[in-house]
Amino acid sequence: MNESQASRNFRVALTADFYGPDGAPRYEDLGLGVFQAEGRITHSPFAEHLPAIAPEQIQGTQGVIVLTPAVTTKTVSNAADLLAIGRFGVGYDAVDVAACTEADVLVFITAGAVDYSVAEATITWMLALSHRVRAKDILVREGRWNDRSQFMGSELRDRTLGVIGLGGIGKKLVELVASFGMARPLAFDPFLDPAVAQRLGIELVGLDELLTRSDFVSVNCPLTEKTRNLIGIRELSLMKPGAYLINTARGGIVDEVALMDVLRSEKIAGAGIDVFAEEPVIRPHPLGEFDNVLLAPHCIAWTQELFRDIGLAACRGMLDLAQGRLPRGVVNPQVLERPGFRSKWERLRLPDPS
Repeated sequence: MNESQASRNFRVALTADFYGPDGAPRYEDLGLGVFQAEGRITHSPFAEHLPAIAPEQIQGTQGVIVLTPAVTTKTVSNAADLLAIGRFGVGYDAVDVAACTEADVLVFITAGAVDYSVAEATITWMLALSHRVRAKDILVREGRWNDRSQFMGSELRDRTLGVIGLGGIGKKLVELVASFGMARPLAFDPFLDPAVAQRLGIELVGLDELLTRSDFVSVNCPLTEKTRNLIGIRELSLMKPGAYLINTARGGIVDEVALMDVLRSEKIAGAGIDVFAEEPVIRPHPLGEFDNVLLAPHCIAWTQELFRDIGLAACRGMLDLAQGRLPRGVVNPQVLERPGFRSKWERLRLPDPS
């Protein structure tokens, strides 16, 4: 091993939105301490936040950990030194995966790191909606104490949860609600092995049946061309009048206009919406007119613990690649068979210091 190989570094860049205008971290812990185990890994933020990562931002960088910017064909148009894109989270609809594969760039997500936080946040909304927390809060703020008997809530006990997409988040949600005495949960997932559902005590059903029988419908599937507008006016009309819809997955899976129609006609009891067809939402959203709807700006599950866990997963993924191991959560495994990627990985990974 020559001297240049021994001193070679593996540079990881973080998109600028992890940091404030003054350069200070916005979040308490992003897991960057993982890199201390390998002193030749360096990390630094992009100097500028752009809606889509520019090709010049990745120059001289082996890995990029991405919070919100898009990764486009142009981003990876000159990716000779870029080995991997690590998505800070599990959604990757803003990443052109095909373009990354063609550019010999591996894409991975932080699989498993978000499961607990998103599941807990979903339960938070289930409880807040069914107990009519917002309405009761307003009663006190407006001095309407004597109106309280008009705002009776309902418990989770004996109610039915229906999960659309039984990945890690959906499974964790089912696990966490078990202590509330709910009925046997339902799930719609065309890709799930029925034996797995049976082992978890979940009844696997079609989408229409799930919507018809559930008291809470939780959307937990990825946004793809097959799931775009999966829940439209026909599907929403199948829900019980007392049922609630919760979407913490991606905007575009639920037709927002159709949702407003069923809310306006009181065909469902309410909704919790964390994600929107067009983000960021920088003007008051029309769903805000409904008192039985809870909204969040794609952050209902954001906690210090969540960002710590995602950061650890993202940084460990980069450490694995730098040291010649495959990270968890690879989205485009076909890139591993490309001679261009394998050659790049061999060239860019850190040499064995021994």
